[in-house]
Amino acid sequence: MGSFHRTLTGLGLAAVLAIASAVTAGAEVVFHRGNDGEPESVDPHKVSGTWENRVVGDMFEGLVTENAKAEPIPGQAESWTISDDGLVYTFTLREDARWSNSEPVTAHDFEFAFKRILAPATAAKYATLLYPIKGAEAYNSGAAESADVVGARALDDRTLEVILENPTPYFITQLKHYTAYPVPRDLVEEHGDQWTKAENIASNGPYRMVEWVPNSTITLVKNDQYHDADNVAIDRVVFHQIEDRSEGLKRFRAGEILMYPEFPVRQYGWLQENMPDKVRTSPYLGIYYYTVNTLREPFDNPAVRRALSLVIDRAIITDKIMGTGEVPAYSFVPLGALNYEPAYADFKDTPMADRIAEAQALMAEAGYGPDNPLRFTLSYNTSENHRQVAIAISAMWKQALGVEAELYNSEVAVHYNDLQNENYDVGRAGWIGDYNDAQNFLFKGESRTAKLNYPRYSNAEFDALMRQAGETIDLEARAELMHQAEAIMMADMPYIPIYYYISRNLVSPQLQGFEDNIEDIHRTRWMSIAE
Repeated sequence: MGSFHRTLTGLGLAAVLAIASAVTAGAEVVFHRGNDGEPESVDPHKVSGTWENRVVGDMFEGLVTENAKAEPIPGQAESWTISDDGLVYTFTLREDARWSNSEPVTAHDFEFAFKRILAPATAAKYATLLYPIKGAEAYNSGAAESADVVGARALDDRTLEVILENPTPYFITQLKHYTAYPVPRDLVEEHGDQWTKAENIASNGPYRMVEWVPNSTITLVKNDQYHDADNVAIDRVVFHQIEDRSEGLKRFRAGEILMYPEFPVRQYGWLQENMPDKVRTSPYLGIYYYTVNTLREPFDNPAVRRALSLVIDRAIITDKIMGTGEVPAYSFVPLGALNYEPAYADFKDTPMADRIAEAQALMAEAGYGPDNPLRFTLSYNTSENHRQVAIAISAMWKQALGVEAELYNSEVAVHYNDLQNENYDVGRAGWIGDYNDAQNFLFKGESRTAKLNYPRYSNAEFDALMRQAGETIDLEARAELMHQAEAIMMADMPYIPIYYYISRNLVSPQLQGFEDNIEDIHRTRWMSIAE
């Protein structure tokens, strides 16, 4: 497929692709990009998934953003200072920071956004990521009624002051996450929840949205008000929402999309043999796991959760089912976290026969066995990969423990909504680091994390250690506190780690500027399309 083509209203895809190969280099540059899920929203305060991050991250920019390697660089802030005690950050915004409707982006927009995402009425799933900010937790939890307690305030149009509860080593890196994106106060107040409609929205990133066809495409065009617009090579990006990995591969091979963030693992050998220049795999800061609803019997019993984890042969999952370089996981914090050594489950190196014997004894103590098998539903979001893993693990449970797990799949938005609202027994999930720090994984075990703590795990000692770690400046001492906390969580097993992720992308050689990185973040801003 030619690299430059026009988006032609009223023509079918085949006709568009046919014309695409014939247009000249002066035409609009369009990037058809695959995405593996339908976003719930493009409001930065209403999203929580990697598939949503891809779209929202092209549209908005925080005080800090990322380069092609996902490393933090200045975004809407041209500079900042940090007080000697590490508590006060003062950001100076770019003079040319603009919304796509040409209105200036001000420090007041950031103050409004921080307080909006933390407002209990917003019910933002990810609000807890901003708890390092002074007063954030008190306001978000309802302990404080006024947003005035939140330590974020505009000193003038271009100066934002952020005060933290405690020194937070990862705070600048965290600010590139979408929870710290600004939103246009005037539009939010004028349109309410309808501000994200294409006809109402304004964004401050490299792109602005012009169309959203539900369960089909989201179309963005270059924001000519963006401070670096002259260096943005792609004029239009069309996100194709393709949840089925086999369909994504099919459409990639047909040239309908130039990139897709997944592929069926069963096709990996074929892909390596036939399309080696288009397959990109790389270490990834992420964990594939099962979450166990601790509010439901018998999963409120840690012994039952441990038994289910004990009998999973993770090497079979990584080597026989996945086979693309994944590593068996026995900790919740993945390999590659900075300044941290994971706390592994104590049975990591125990022979499988001994693990099965222990698991059978634990289940018997809980009242389950051949005459009374444990029955429950194992939920996963639609994906051939997830289905194969679920089939294998349910067979392991059946063979070792007589467990009868009924498999249930749903599309990604429905699935994660069920996890967040306790509507499941055991469910598949994954967590990708928003920033490279162990805290970004372990916070999912804190009772204050609310909906993102899918199992509703609550352990006072774990919570206390995590709070202490949050108040500790010394990196070595902080890491040790988090290590102790993770050891407790691995003993309680509310989350059953399965494997550490490898990022898997299909990337056309035409697409320039794609950089493998441990966060697997690839903004369209840094890409171009070759002839």
